[in-house]
Amino acid sequence: MRVYTYSEARQKLALVLEQAENTGKVLIRRKDGRTFSLVPEKIASSPLDVPTIKAKITTQEIVDIIREGRER
Repeated sequence: MRVYTYSEARQKLALVLEQAENTGKVLIRRKDGRTFSLVPEKIASSPLDVPTIKAKITTQEIVDIIREGRER
């Protein structure tokens, strides 16, 4: 984990952000000694966001399969 001074972080913001993305965390230290962490946010994805597949099936066939399953 890399530690940057406040001035370095200001001058090299793009580099600091890239470093945080690659390593997961970067620290920025101020002159008074306080330290702040810069952590990238995780991109939230839906559990319903699944890749598609190519299937040779019609909408009516899908509806029929679902109806058949519900009748059981």
